[in-house]
Amino acid sequence: MFPLLLILGVLFLAFALFSFHHAALRRLGGIAILAATGLAGYFLSGEIWVGAIAATAWFFLPWVELLTRVRKLRLPLDRSIAERTPPSSEKFPELRQLTRDIEELGFEHVDDAGWEWEDTSQFVRHFYNEAERSQASITLHEQGEICFSYTAISSKSASGGTTWMTWNCPFLPTMKLSPDIDLRRAPWAESFAALQGEHQDFITDLGMITDDLSNTDPGTIPALFQEDTRRQVDHNLDQGLITLAGEGTFRYSWRGLFFLWTQTIKEMAHL
Repeated sequence: MFPLLLILGVLFLAFALFSFHHAALRRLGGIAILAATGLAGYFLSGEIWVGAIAATAWFFLPWVELLTRVRKLRLPLDRSIAERTPPSSEKFPELRQLTRDIEELGFEHVDDAGWEWEDTSQFVRHFYNEAERSQASITLHEQGEICFSYTAISSKSASGGTTWMTWNCPFLPTMKLSPDIDLRRAPWAESFAALQGEHQDFITDLGMITDDLSNTDPGTIPALFQEDTRRQVDHNLDQGLITLAGEGTFRYSWRGLFFLWTQTIKEMAHL
């Protein structure tokens, strides 16, 4: 009876720690989950090594998804990014309020674009702030049963070299970013105003001022978006993370699957 109560106690502790927003407490919650799993393995077998294997098994669970679904996934080299109708309020109820919040902070709505491929689709609403020389976007990504949204702000060097981007996407990138993209993640930014503040701090920390940033023509933003997307694909082909799969598509290589696995482990560590 004692082993069961001990395991349940550790699990309750883990769930309690997960209820906090503080990163350190949530990490302790993750450690508690590992401890509960290890204890279950130990008490069932009487062997410490079995408990250790049971605890570490959590880190190998992502391979089930990687080998059964991601390995078979085929994506287009050139995504046909075109004007898109905004998703319904039932599918994306936050879109209207997010748009209002962004426009209230000086950004102008430029266009709605996106792409679709089999069970994967992406909707992106672009904005531009001429005074701050920065772009903003709202993205809704759908892939099978998975659906999530995030906002991003970016500023490009006036010399045409680097683009500095800040976003609150809850997940790490699934491909390597192009070398000319410098990303700051801010998944804790629950409002666009908070994200804008993070981005302004990012630019300030770099010692940049507005005059150092490119004044982009808003009409070119959709084309630049497509160019950036293809440049990222080409970079990952060069890095060996993806490989050509015929008929204008690519798939993840074994090296790419290991990259995705390490990204997942990083997410688990930050949970």
